[in-house]
Amino acid sequence: MDFRFTEDQLSIQAIARDFAQKRIVPVAAELDAKGEFPLENIREMGQLGLMGIEVPHEYGGAGMDPIGYVLAMIEIAAADAATSTIMSVNNSLFCNGILKHGTEAQKQKYVRAIAEGEAIGAYALTEPQSGSDASAMHTRACKNDDGDWVINGKKSWITSGPVARYMVLFAISTPGIGAKGVSAFIIDTQKSGFHAGKTEPKLGIRASATCEIEFNDYVCSKDDLLGEEGKGFSIAMGVLDAGRIGIASQAVGIARAAYEATLQWSRDRKAFGQPIGTFQMTQAKIADMKCKLDAATLLTLRAAWAKGQAEKNGGRFGTEASVAKLVASEAAMWIAHQAVQIHGGMGYSKEMPLERYFRDAKITEIYEGTSEIQRMVIARAETGLR
Repeated sequence: MDFRFTEDQLSIQAIARDFAQKRIVPVAAELDAKGEFPLENIREMGQLGLMGIEVPHEYGGAGMDPIGYVLAMIEIAAADAATSTIMSVNNSLFCNGILKHGTEAQKQKYVRAIAEGEAIGAYALTEPQSGSDASAMHTRACKNDDGDWVINGKKSWITSGPVARYMVLFAISTPGIGAKGVSAFIIDTQKSGFHAGKTEPKLGIRASATCEIEFNDYVCSKDDLLGEEGKGFSIAMGVLDAGRIGIASQAVGIARAAYEATLQWSRDRKAFGQPIGTFQMTQAKIADMKCKLDAATLLTLRAAWAKGQAEKNGGRFGTEASVAKLVASEAAMWIAHQAVQIHGGMGYSKEMPLERYFRDAKITEIYEGTSEIQRMVIARAETGLR
């Protein structure tokens, strides 16, 4: 096994780290407190290639591989999880799906705009009554006499929904046949019939805007059907495999930030006349944090490698993605919890970023497939049973 990174991978990591430390860290706490979307930073990230890391150069992206994406995501997430959420959706859920299933015209029109930071993308699957059971959606797309699609319905928990220009939407095009009746569409939110609801007041990732969206006789051109009619659910699940690698990377970044803050605190904070890092109970927590962080990091990199191999040779990487997402998200939550405990009262204070890491970590166990769903996916893949 070769654990060395290529020069290109290290280059995109360094670009992300430099931007994160100089531009994101200084404003992260303020944006979190205000719940303010970091639009200027997102545009700059697009110019740096961070909003389309795996997008080929001909569509305005950086032309990197999945490992380069993971390395960059970790750096951004370590600075601010909310910013990394926006980055993940643009890279993994929006651009990835269109690159894989879109026409040449769709790639040039929609992927380029997102990859270059000119617009924000979103992914609309979840509905008020269908979360983990995604095939139970109610949003409906009906063909009109011109062959275009008229869409009606609601979606909920749409990341970047209040600010997105384009979305990948999933709706029922043939009712009564379950998942086989779902199709995927590319939505322009500036067209009539689209409405974004109130921004959700979230526990964490507060600078990442999330809302409910509604379609009232929205007309989607037949040219903006993504992939084949009736293949939408398959597209959605395939895109989520890639998305889970992004969330695993986000979780690793949050965990690393909490861990590094704890190391520094254990050296600086004194009790009973000595640094608290000399106490065995603190040392035991630090050792466990290190082990969980390393395991999460390596499993996430393995998933990225598997995705790269699947792109070259065919095959699937869903199990590796689910394993990485499950382990990394639960590691992030555990490490953030221990970090707050070691920091004591200061860990509970907004004067330090620990409480933000703790709040941000929780969502990684929920979105793009809860921990319970990941366990189900993994077990079914391993046993072959449904």
